[in-house]
Amino acid sequence: MRVLVVTMGLVLMASVIGGTTAWAVLGPPPPEQEQLQDQAEPDFPQEVIDGGEVELAIGDSWTVTLESNPTTGFQWALIENSDQTLLQEAGHKYVPYENTDPPLPGVGGKELWTFKALQKGETTITMEYSQLWEGGMKAAKTFVLTVVIK
Repeated sequence: MRVLVVTMGLVLMASVIGGTTAWAVLGPPPPEQEQLQDQAEPDFPQEVIDGGEVELAIGDSWTVTLESNPTTGFQWALIENSDQTLLQEAGHKYVPYENTDPPLPGVGGKELWTFKALQKGETTITMEYSQLWEGGMKAAKTFVLTVVIK
C-alpha cells in the first residue's frame, strides 16, 4: 500500500499572496488513529504538487491525507474522478487530532481518502474543501492530481 499525504495548511496563506500551493508525499501506510497526531514525514518522501502527477501500479491501494476541521463546517469532497474504471475510491474517514467524543470545537484533524488502482490508464481526481450546506462557502481549497496507472 502506498500513501499519498497531502498537506493543505499552506494553501490559505499562499492564496493570500496570490498563489495556491499544495504538496503531497508518497510514503508508507498511515499510522493507526492514535498515532496520527505524532506522524512524522515518511521515510522516502516524493513531493507531488497540486496539479501534478503520481504513478501507481495496478492493484496498489493508497491514501490521500488532507488537513480538515469539520467543527468549522468544512470538509473535503471528491468532486471528480475522471475515470472510475481505472481508480476506485475504497474508503473515507475523519481522524481528529484529539480523540474526544464529541469532537472539541475548533480542533481539527485529517481526512483519509483511500483509492485503489484497478487497471492501466490515466485519471484525474479533483477534491474541494467546502461547507456543503446551501449558502456555505464552496471550494475554499482545492486539490487536483493526475494518477497514471502502469
